Amino acid sequence: MKNDPSAPGKVAPSRRQLLGLGLAIAGAAAFNAVPGFQVLASAQAAVPAAAQKIADHFSSVKSMSGEFVQFGPKGEQTGGKFFLERPGKIRFNYDGSSNFRVISDGKSVVILNKKLNTSDLYPLSKTPLKLLLDDRIDLSGDRVKSVKQEDDLTTIQLADKSVFGNSKITMMFDPKTFDLRQWTITDAQGKDTTVMIFNTKEGVSFAPDTFAIDYTANRELNTNRPR
Repeated sequence: MKNDPSAPGKVAPSRRQLLGLGLAIAGAAAFNAVPGFQVLASAQAAVPAAAQKIADHFSSVKSMSGEFVQFGPKGEQTGGKFFLERPGKIRFNYDGSSNFRVISDGKSVVILNKKLNTSDLYPLSKTPLKLLLDDRIDLSGDRVKSVKQEDDLTTIQLADKSVFGNSKITMMFDPKTFDLRQWTITDAQGKDTTVMIFNTKEGVSFAPDTFAIDYTANRELNTNRPR
């Protein structure tokens, strides 16, 4: 099965694919063509009560850990472990010898590749991850672009053009337990990066340095990087 975490074909993600986690999900036109989607065309459009209930429940989850599988735009697959603490903090530890890390400390997102000795830093506020990690999942205004309700899945697509341009985040929840199953980030070029999570635990505690970003090391690496 495509989404089986044990399936073959895992490869180390490129820097662009890692960037897809935080900065990059098919475009709105594709969703408009899918039967069952309720496209919310204006700020005054009512958000379905079920979607708001799911968002409120997910907002109440202040910490979470588990495993993830990531699928890149070309179907490439990788995985590892993740740690989330609201508001604003998340960490992805990728499997493999490249020792990739993606960390948000609530202000910035850093993409680390220890094998290549690179450290790329971005403001969290300019990424779709901000909507996932906010203290409260905000469905107000025109952030909600579409909602799809099915028996086994509720899909909510969010965007905020004033914050991160044409990128979007689409979150999929279990309508019965309200558990987050996966999210997809679509970048400005319409390329998707999907993250599925499993074996999750809520209400966990983390070491103080779990979400720490070494800004000094980042500055030194980028100052000394060949141009």
